[in-house]
Amino acid sequence: MFVSPPPKSPVILRTLLDRYIFTELLSPFGLSLGALCFVMLTRELLRLVELLVSKGVGLWSVLKVIAMLLPSGLVLTLPIAGLIASITAFGRLSYDKELVAMRAAGLSLFRLSQPVFLFALTVFGLTLVLSQWGQPWSSLNLKKVALNLLKDQLVLALERGTFNEPIPHMVIYVPDAVDGRSTKGIFVSDERTAKEPRIIVAEDYQVFMDQANNQVALRLVNGVIHTRPDQVDQYRLVSFASYDIKLSLSQSSYAAAEERPTYDQIMAMIRQGGEKDSTGLRRLMEYYKDLAFPTASLVFCLLGVPVGIVSKRSGRVGGFAVGVLIIIVFYVLNVACDFLVTTMLISPFVGAWMPNIVFIVATIILFMKMSRQ
Repeated sequence: MFVSPPPKSPVILRTLLDRYIFTELLSPFGLSLGALCFVMLTRELLRLVELLVSKGVGLWSVLKVIAMLLPSGLVLTLPIAGLIASITAFGRLSYDKELVAMRAAGLSLFRLSQPVFLFALTVFGLTLVLSQWGQPWSSLNLKKVALNLLKDQLVLALERGTFNEPIPHMVIYVPDAVDGRSTKGIFVSDERTAKEPRIIVAEDYQVFMDQANNQVALRLVNGVIHTRPDQVDQYRLVSFASYDIKLSLSQSSYAAAEERPTYDQIMAMIRQGGEKDSTGLRRLMEYYKDLAFPTASLVFCLLGVPVGIVSKRSGRVGGFAVGVLIIIVFYVLNVACDFLVTTMLISPFVGAWMPNIVFIVATIILFMKMSRQ
């Protein structure tokens, strides 16, 4: 005798629905995150390809630079990808009438949004970790990678028998071997100072790193420096036993970003420059944004639920477009708040959190409106 299985309990059904909705979020999130990261890193990728092809820098060094640049890119792209994912997922659920069936089963919009809230907390946590710890770590390591990259460019420029330009306005030539025997000597054309170009010829050379001062140096031994001052009829010749040509980290393609000041340092800057110091006020606003921007990712993911229901016929491409439009509005609000802070119409704390407050209010209003339908 066949006995039909007992009906599944409401708890199991809700658990399955939670997993189903959470899974629906992952696909558009991954696609949009990959696309956004690629767009943001396109300019850097082109520069890296140039280093790889024309400068001969190793592939491993290039991959390390990409790894150091990713945390800063992900801080910006994670909130946008979360917004696009929730818009796309709920837009599809609404368009295929699946959302209507769930609502008919007695599940409210707030209940259906629970997996979205879990997803939003995950995106918020990732953005917060990358903002507070990932970016400082990558900035510190990028300094080391940039020094090694600069050293690689200089070492490759010492290839015998070819003229090479390790950095702009500097050309280096090392003579090729004659009859299988290595020859000494090096030629350097240094035009970094346009008013006083120099031609340097030396018998020998050595490359070393000065990590304390973030510099790579080329030490020349037993040579002469030919310079021509501003006057056409003058000429200067200087002999040396040892001379260092120093290349600072700022001349590398990937100089490390300035370290972020602490709250006490910012307040000391404001006290020193006065309360009308726009630079200090802007830095204080950026300090508050270190928490405000990750919080925006939490708001964006939840905002995507009612927005996705409204724009249900837009599809994935439309969801991406709506998400980008919302980000543009958020960016304009940030620019407006930045202006209001520098003109001292609002405080830096209010300026940092005002866009989030506006979007939180909009999210609550849209949720209440969609839940009544």
